[in-house]
Amino acid sequence: MTIDAHTHSRRSDGTQAPAELIADAAASGIAVLGLTDHDTVSGWDESARAAREHGVGLLRGMEVSCHWEGISVHLLSYLHDPRGAELTATADAAREARLRRTRTMAERLAEDFPITWEGVRAQAGDGATIGRPHLADALVAAGVVPDRSAAFAQILSGASKYYVSLPTISPVDAIRMVREAGGVSVFAHPMAASRGRVVPREGFAQMIAAGLDGLEVDHRDNPPEARERLRAIAADNGLLTTGSSDYHGAGKPNRLGEHSTAPEQLAALVERASGSDFLPG
Repeated sequence: MTIDAHTHSRRSDGTQAPAELIADAAASGIAVLGLTDHDTVSGWDESARAAREHGVGLLRGMEVSCHWEGISVHLLSYLHDPRGAELTATADAAREARLRRTRTMAERLAEDFPITWEGVRAQAGDGATIGRPHLADALVAAGVVPDRSAAFAQILSGASKYYVSLPTISPVDAIRMVREAGGVSVFAHPMAASRGRVVPREGFAQMIAAGLDGLEVDHRDNPPEARERLRAIAADNGLLTTGSSDYHGAGKPNRLGEHSTAPEQLAALVERASGSDFLPG
């Protein structure tokens, strides 16, 4: 039973519509799919209709952008109620900030590369959370780089002269907001050193004290030895553990179902939630 708890659609930085993503999941033998677009739940309704059509279980979620003392943290919020929640207002503000930041970066890039803001927007789907991946797609379309990975490795990296930082909230605040909205919080790819600095022990302790529910352990960006450390942290603190592909369609090399969440962990996650319903397949 493959449970892929972390994927993205065109509503953020994936390359497929939510319904297309669900259809691909069904064709790939995925029993349960987590849709966790960045700072938006706009794909929930479409994915729910497709999930019912294809008989795929749907774990509705959202990936929240945070920073802990200057270190990027991605927090997965599962099964929260988006209606009237502080978390929703915060996500809305984050999308607006991301839009402004991306436009500024596009203007800087346009000084050296044949891209335009209009071209960047054309790379994003309707209602998408526009961000750096769409800048990467515009650079690919212009023939500057061969793929997104190459764009992020150099031109769009945090060390690049084109980079603009993104104002984000503390994961401690985000965890509180998720809980208040009836959701379950999971720290995404927490030891992904290839992405930059990782949160030290002190940061984990603060997030756990704030009510963190789980750790995304089985993820391609967590090295094997780090996964064992994460399992130990989870066991010592009563945290859930998940496994996921972090699939983005054609945007990244990640493949659907390349890592899976254990059924008993999914059941425990669903039991903790009180905001939105899990849709079984």
